[in-house]
Amino acid sequence: MKNVKDREHNKRIVAMDIDVGARLKMVRLRMQLSQRELARRAGVTNASISLIESNRLNPSVGVLKRVLDGIPMGLSEFFALEVESPSKVFYGADDFVDIVSGDISYRQVGHDLAGRALQIMVERYVGGADTGRVPLSHDGEEGGVVTAGRLEVTVGDQMRILGPGEAYYFLSRTPHRFRNVGREECRLISACTPPSF
Repeated sequence: MKNVKDREHNKRIVAMDIDVGARLKMVRLRMQLSQRELARRAGVTNASISLIESNRLNPSVGVLKRVLDGIPMGLSEFFALEVESPSKVFYGADDFVDIVSGDISYRQVGHDLAGRALQIMVERYVGGADTGRVPLSHDGEEGGVVTAGRLEVTVGDQMRILGPGEAYYFLSRTPHRFRNVGREECRLISACTPPSF
């Protein structure tokens, strides 16, 4: 009888060591879903997603499965994911993740942004590359510093061509687009909060 109780106690300790909230937030952000959209897909309240992610609600297996069905993702895949420790401070070249590649590339600092409020990227635009005619718009703030080449940045009704050492910083809700106006590659370091890619 004692061995059975010990095994049950150990299972509870292991379960408590898993940060379900941070893991769910990481998965949701990777899939570029808002809490509201995930709640809609899963058929649960927006408050439920918020409470789970903030670890104020410990969901049953059934509720968690229902939420993951909205992604879609199985329980085994969810618990097998590696979650990057928010205490990591230094990053090497191997710690950059290619989010977008092609004429425009975005390389993110760090593999997982669960629990993080800031996303830092190295961006590259080949000559003539742009983000498209339809302006981008999303919640948050973003900024960047051009390190090479020339980048045309349009924010609302303002437009400016930036060169090395020049920067932009604006509310991301304002429609915006980026275009490399030169023939040489344009590079910049950018940051946005909250992470939006």
